[in-house]
Amino acid sequence: MGAVSAPATQQLVVRRWEPDDVPALHEAVLDSIEHLRPWMPWIAKEPLGLEERRQLVAGWIASWETGDRLCGLFVGDRVVGCAGLHDRIGPTGREIGYWVRAGETGRGYATAAARTLTDMAFTMPGIARVEIQHDVANVASGRVPAKLGFTPVREVPHVPEAPGESGIRRVWRVERDRWWARRADLG
Repeated sequence: MGAVSAPATQQLVVRRWEPDDVPALHEAVLDSIEHLRPWMPWIAKEPLGLEERRQLVAGWIASWETGDRLCGLFVGDRVVGCAGLHDRIGPTGREIGYWVRAGETGRGYATAAARTLTDMAFTMPGIARVEIQHDVANVASGRVPAKLGFTPVREVPHVPEAPGESGIRRVWRVERDRWWARRADLG
């Protein structure tokens, strides 16, 4: 992974988490609890202590080769979010999730991260599709797959897991061939 063009001439770096990143991640999450509360079920367990966060990141590092790939989104030394390439939609697919730190939204970070992770997914053997799923009430999250050319394929009811959720999840998808054909247009 590496640097991706970001607004305001700053470089967004999307990379796997390292143990030394824990304090910056901890600060980003603590700064963003209320911002993330409507959409992220895991935020209900916050605030975690620094040692708990170290253990969480250690688990993310351990799962890199065998399952989920969680990445930090960095501008300089500042954590501006997190994105993951998740192994939860079957052997030929990956699902992307993301969040952006409070005060950093609207700058294209989630879109750049999702683009990077889609590229990563389609370099993995056997991966034929990538999906992004979000509750329909989370309009901002839905802008990301739309900008990247994913196609909405279905809406499914789900039990709301966070306070802002409506209980309807929209599923967006892109297939490998379509992604690479469109990728040149995305920059």
